[in-house]
Amino acid sequence: MKAWTRYLMGGASALVLSALAPAFAQTADAPQTVQAGPSADEPQSAPDQSAQSSETVTIFGRAIEQIGTAQSASEGIVGYADLSTRPISRAAELVEVIPGMIATEHSSGGKANQYFLRGFNLDHGTDFGGFIDGVPINQRSHPHMSGYLDLNFLMADLVERVEFKKGIQYAENGDYTSAGSASFVLYDKLPANYVGLRIDGEGEYRATVAGSWDVGEGTLLAAVAHEGGDGSFDLPAELNKTTAYLKYTQPLGNAKLRLGFIGYSNDWVAIDQIPLRAVEAGDIGRFGFIDPTNGGESRRYIASAGLEWDNASVLGYVQKSELNLFHNFTYFLDPVLGDQVEQVEDRNAAGLRARIKRDFELFGVKAEGRVGADTHFDWLDESSLYKTTARVRTSAISENAVDVMSADVWSDITLHWTDRFRTTIGLRADYIDGEVETPVAANAGSDSGVQWNPKINVAYTINDNLEVYAGAGYGFHSNNIIGVMQTVDPVSGDPVDSPTVFSESRGGEFGVRWEPNSTFNLSAAAFVLEFDSELIYVGDAGISEPSDPTRRHGFEVAAFWNPVDWLAFDASYAYSQSRFEDAPSNLDRVPNTVEGVAAAGVTWLPGDGWEGSLRVRYLGPAPLLEDNSIRAPSTTLVNAGISKDFGRFEIGLDALNLLDSDDYDMVYFYESQLQGEANPVEDIHFHPTHPRTFVLNLKAKF
Repeated sequence: MKAWTRYLMGGASALVLSALAPAFAQTADAPQTVQAGPSADEPQSAPDQSAQSSETVTIFGRAIEQIGTAQSASEGIVGYADLSTRPISRAAELVEVIPGMIATEHSSGGKANQYFLRGFNLDHGTDFGGFIDGVPINQRSHPHMSGYLDLNFLMADLVERVEFKKGIQYAENGDYTSAGSASFVLYDKLPANYVGLRIDGEGEYRATVAGSWDVGEGTLLAAVAHEGGDGSFDLPAELNKTTAYLKYTQPLGNAKLRLGFIGYSNDWVAIDQIPLRAVEAGDIGRFGFIDPTNGGESRRYIASAGLEWDNASVLGYVQKSELNLFHNFTYFLDPVLGDQVEQVEDRNAAGLRARIKRDFELFGVKAEGRVGADTHFDWLDESSLYKTTARVRTSAISENAVDVMSADVWSDITLHWTDRFRTTIGLRADYIDGEVETPVAANAGSDSGVQWNPKINVAYTINDNLEVYAGAGYGFHSNNIIGVMQTVDPVSGDPVDSPTVFSESRGGEFGVRWEPNSTFNLSAAAFVLEFDSELIYVGDAGISEPSDPTRRHGFEVAAFWNPVDWLAFDASYAYSQSRFEDAPSNLDRVPNTVEGVAAAGVTWLPGDGWEGSLRVRYLGPAPLLEDNSIRAPSTTLVNAGISKDFGRFEIGLDALNLLDSDDYDMVYFYESQLQGEANPVEDIHFHPTHPRTFVLNLKAKF
């Protein structure tokens, strides 16, 4: 499709979007005084912030009642004391508040984390959607992995709550959300202004200044953090990371205005995965390295503006991101120059989102209707792959400029047939159009497609304390438009099979939620999910390549217990089985798909300013090859933290990897070649868990 046609369609979508919210805002009630709900899709009430700072009242997001409102057993809210007491080593670990989800790393510094959920190795975000105050964070047609989800710029102290949805059955969830999604909702007003310093025993530090002030009729939140140091590995990390946030909110007529800005800059040296044979031979230590020049530079800037009414919202945003990522997974297949490559991204993006909601009666049946629309543009001046030696380019593997436009419209209606029985039926339509410019004429051109996805959820309230659910639907992820247009391998020149724009998924689940009282709740779900193909990153070609069809099924269970005001327990377990559908039974395992995930924690809040937390998380074994002949072992980590608030000052101590586990954080099996080896060798390649690390947290409030 011609570029002018794409932009015309995108402009038309934008006009529809801008018209949606005011149409419903005319009948909106009083201005909303709380954060927007998941992905800014539907506003939800949050506990009064004065309660959060009270010495006698503790609010756990997990304790918020869901019976009668949730569409499934696989959605929820985690926040407030759930987050403020949790010892974490990296911001992306906030996704681990979602039952059954794990964040690991196979690199370090500023590369996106590796995510696991529902039997997926989600790589760096494919099939899991992330939003910050409603702004989508996944990046389409990224040079490392389409759907790339980098949360390194997230400031954990600013996150008020995390709202999550798992599964395929939600009409508001589109690209990269078949496994689930998380919306990180930031504070409008911080509980306290502060200056903070975090120092760990391995040589890394973070200094933070954050506060919120009344400005005119609104509130301004501002925060800046700088992280640096060399870390716990043999190769100094040389981390140089700065993040800044600005957020302004104020009533505007019968709406609430939100303006936001995020700025992020990060330079680092990375320890990627290392070969087990080099460690066993004593050539390097467990925290050693092969290539000392891996790492990268990352920049990201996001500006957003939105209006929210009680039953409607509209959000616009622009983004600028740059990435130069250097990695070397196979070392010296090229014995002269080595195997390091550089992935380059230079992206501008803009988007507009709108949501409306109305309550009405349909033939005497109480009903709730929602309509939403989105449009998003990506202009990548460069999405390329270069062969490098010590970060110096030696040749180009794939050079591309990419334009991608997406637009969607979705709607659902919830019908309350009785006081106990309700159904939600939804439908979404997604349109994606992309164009690639590249020196290889056979790999240039444009393509587009439309995907229709029906959804259904059924809920039945057995009694005031027990509700059961069933849901099903179709979903998708979009494939990298560079791969869609590719007809010849840019390295070998051989013909390749190109994927379609969309990769369809299908699935469903049954679930139950039990809330016998305000201090205890339990949810459980059994699910199944099929995919036409999954995305696998191919480093030599610089694209995300689709796999064979897959099928997953499993179950999850999560519980929360707050027996007394000063003590809370939570626990979750998830099991999944992942298989290639069309492969023989002895070759049908999906590599790196974890079979079991568990987490448990206790939070201690005895009063007088004391807080304590002890957490355990378990990442189960996984096949590394299709025949299951080589498997990744399980990993268990224990983190603990304790702090004391003296009023104006707060001091805390965290112990990360308290038991000093020497497990793997990430593990693969593939061929590589070290210096001195005549031929490639198949081997385990792993990134170790960080050693036991003590972290001192100091905070002065003002």
